[in-house]
Amino acid sequence: MARKAVGESIAEKARAYIDAHPCIRDCVSKGLINYSSLARLIMKDLGLDNEEAVMMACRRYAGKLGTTSEHELSILSILKDSRLEMRTKTCIVTAKNDWTVLHKMDNLFKDLWTDNSIMQIVQSASAVTIIADESLKGRIVDTVGRFNVIKIREGLVEIAVKSPERIVDTSGVIAFLITSLSNAGINIEETISCHTDTIFIVDEGDMIDAYGVLTKAIKSAEETVVEKP
Repeated sequence: MARKAVGESIAEKARAYIDAHPCIRDCVSKGLINYSSLARLIMKDLGLDNEEAVMMACRRYAGKLGTTSEHELSILSILKDSRLEMRTKTCIVTAKNDWTVLHKMDNLFKDLWTDNSIMQIVQSASAVTIIADESLKGRIVDTVGRFNVIKIREGLVEIAVKSPERIVDTSGVIAFLITSLSNAGINIEETISCHTDTIFIVDEGDMIDAYGVLTKAIKSAEETVVEKP
């Protein structure tokens, strides 16, 4: 019984290690990895000493991950039917999470609704994040009060991935996009999910690369997913 418990412990550690490294997990799921090398890497990083048990755990987990290919296809199917929209000259105003801040924003919202301007507000336990066109920065700061402003970020770009409604019931789409941007070394200033829109805010310096990564993801999905006749 003791030996079995040790084996289970190694298997759990191996699975956790693979899950913590998205690139490795992706290669394992597609069978594009040398299991001996992976086992030695896991042993080195986790201080394990049973290469055969680690390698067996990796192979078994690979079999399990292989069954998720249908889920991956559902993600790609959504991306295939998605499109991109980009808006430059975006700013982010971060203010204190105080009821007076939201109360003061009410009148500004009414004005923007009349002007057909776009502004997003995200509230957390510690702050209120306001994303808007740079031309609105002065009005936002004056409205919430400069003493309530924590930070202002300018020179940003908003890239929206507009997907079909089935994205609401499909897990992993946003994670897929975030991983693609992260693997390209692109820092995401903010991200917002609003119904079928997934919005990424990046620095203007990353605009071309970020747009290219997302375009490539959609293009790859179009080439991978073949519609059934």
